[in-house]
Amino acid sequence: MTPPHVCFVGLLNLPVLAPEFSHRPAGGAELQQALLAKALARRGWRVSMIVADFGQPDGATWDGVRTIKAYRPDEGMPLLRFLHPRWTKLHRALRRADADIYYTSCAGAHLAQTVLFAHHRGRKVVFKIASNSDCDPRELLVQYRRDRFLYRYGLARADLVLAQTVQQQEALQRNFARHSRIAPSLIEAAERCRTRDQRDIDALWVGHVRSFKRPDMLLEAARRFPRLRFHMVGGRMPGSEQLFDRIRLQARALGNVTFHGAVPYRKVRSLYERARLLVSTSEIEGFPNTYLQAWSHGTPVVGFLDPDGLLETHGSGRAVQDIEGMCAAIAVLSEDGADWERASARARD
Repeated sequence: MTPPHVCFVGLLNLPVLAPEFSHRPAGGAELQQALLAKALARRGWRVSMIVADFGQPDGATWDGVRTIKAYRPDEGMPLLRFLHPRWTKLHRALRRADADIYYTSCAGAHLAQTVLFAHHRGRKVVFKIASNSDCDPRELLVQYRRDRFLYRYGLARADLVLAQTVQQQEALQRNFARHSRIAPSLIEAAERCRTRDQRDIDALWVGHVRSFKRPDMLLEAARRFPRLRFHMVGGRMPGSEQLFDRIRLQARALGNVTFHGAVPYRKVRSLYERARLLVSTSEIEGFPNTYLQAWSHGTPVVGFLDPDGLLETHGSGRAVQDIEGMCAAIAVLSEDGADWERASARARD
């Protein structure tokens, strides 16, 4: 049986698919699409991907995934660009892909646009939840009412919705009356895991510098533990430029904090390898890719979010609820070598 042609719709996927564009920002949803696309291509599936126009050749292929350009991120006039070039050029790219299945993720108008195109031609749409906020209309990270309406329209009509966790599955049913299936996130296995003594970063923070990621909390922990070495990885995001500048200045003023700024996905893995802990201060996530990347390197996680109770159930770190609990967990895992070894082994397992 010939496998179907799958087209991934992810305008910001190119930085995690193509090494030469890795200096551009990308998040967990983009990484998950790229990992799945490459995995299907390795298994002989026909795979394409609709991406933004960053100046790459149209039709360029990476790891067996053929890319189709839609539009430049800055193209078009405000207000009018929603229709042209964004909707019109996305429609053209969907038509050129001519796939059997279209796969997309993240709440937004693009879901309805993809559904309208695919169903008109008898094709299927798979939608993957990227964040807990996608499952609650009160928490959607979608700016315009128009786009929120289109998201609800597309969510109700997608042929298959995939959730990352039981918590998301229940929230989708409760808030949108939408059935979903759970599909675990993917991860590239670490090449090696260092011992505790071989690691020279006591606590690592990785994420886009945005208010809901709460990077200030990591800096407060650094002030409380002046003898520990903290490293921060995070890029400047549109709308959060002032926060980024403030965090960077405060971090550089602390003698025990190294602020890296944005680091490409392929290079940040070396920091997970060197870290004794990953500290996650975010209040909104899906299933954090940072957790998976840390665990694959045997790095325990101290986090405010515990998807499906994995931190507590498996002992691969500590789930915390406030900064006091966070600092207590950092102290225990930093000072107790035996406790760290157990958590590291469980993380790898």
